[in-house]
Amino acid sequence: MEVVYFVDEFPPFFRGGLGTYAMEMTRKLMELGHSVTVFSRNVDRASTRGLWDGIEVHRPVLVDLAKILPFIVPADVRNWPPEGRQFFAETLCYNILSASKLVNVLVEQEKRDFDVIVSHDWLSAPAGMIASEILKRPFIFHIHSTEQGRAGDGSTTIKVIEKLAGEFATIIVTVSYAVRDELVKLGYDESKIRVVYNGIDPTKYDPARVEKDKVSGLRAHLGIGDNELMILFVGRLTWVKGADSLLRAMPTILREVPNAKLVILGVGEQEGLLKHLISSLQLADSVVLENRYVSEAERILFYAACDVAVFPSRYEPFGIVCTEAMAMAKPVVVGARGTSGLREQVVPSGDDVCGAHINPDDPNDIAKFAALILKDEGLRRKMGQNARKRVLSQFTWDKAARDTINIYEEAAK
Repeated sequence: MEVVYFVDEFPPFFRGGLGTYAMEMTRKLMELGHSVTVFSRNVDRASTRGLWDGIEVHRPVLVDLAKILPFIVPADVRNWPPEGRQFFAETLCYNILSASKLVNVLVEQEKRDFDVIVSHDWLSAPAGMIASEILKRPFIFHIHSTEQGRAGDGSTTIKVIEKLAGEFATIIVTVSYAVRDELVKLGYDESKIRVVYNGIDPTKYDPARVEKDKVSGLRAHLGIGDNELMILFVGRLTWVKGADSLLRAMPTILREVPNAKLVILGVGEQEGLLKHLISSLQLADSVVLENRYVSEAERILFYAACDVAVFPSRYEPFGIVCTEAMAMAKPVVVGARGTSGLREQVVPSGDDVCGAHINPDDPNDIAKFAALILKDEGLRRKMGQNARKRVLSQFTWDKAARDTINIYEEAAK
């Protein structure tokens, strides 16, 4: 198939998980013999056309539309802070220029043809709709999260863009059945929705490949002794990810497991609150706040070093950090209320148990299951083995790519 891929972030530019998804998925689609042409945001005056790992990438140079936003967008965007208005203006420009280049240069001048037009989230939805309407090709809209889920009530403008793209789309692809159910409640057409789980590369996330001396070195750097047990949180330091609930659970965990230490790895607006909680709960000797971005290789080392990973998210469409920890054969404790793709990843009981489901707003619930796992080495080992086995069967990029291309072919028919 010839696929057009509109996605806001693409290597070497990453803002979050969407960039990783786009990188891995386009690679796998190419390996399956399909052609993917990517249109992504231009950052730092990058080349407007080139190859990345054999994939054709277009990045139209953006112009500043911020001054004319009052003429072309609803009132709620005009009331955003200056950096938000600038971001929206750049996003609008990226969409219009990308759709124009596809239609006027690649199709009309170079006489190329494409089977499907694909957009990811609201950030690239307008480009996909414009191109699909002009080229009369099926439009596939990937929804990785919703504005309501990310931001509560959120932006009216973004919600309108998402809903319009959902109505326009031939097929909607989302990352979990939890999000599918959320979309149906929001009024999306259930018959259009297909679910494809995200994945990871299990050869990269493989505990057997991690050198033991590097694990020991990281634990020593973090101040975690050989006789201590490490709890790991990885994620944005924001309310929706639940690091605050995990901190509030620590006093109870320490009463049950006095040699436990918590490592929080991430950055975000909750940093000040978390530091206050560490101080007020007198946790300075039991919590390490690694407030920084790390490379993927270093993140894998953090997973290898921990004894249990805890992700008490209040809203999580899928939760790739959970998949990564599971691939590294670690037991996981996850938020399982509301929209939770984590709930679909983690088996909480039976022969295939690999972790626990908790109420992310109840520190006692978090503490109960974290302590239970920490106190039983045999249970940790069994959960970890089951976790990696589950990832290998359900959550690889190879499987995700095969399932995705089947949906594209369905739309093209």
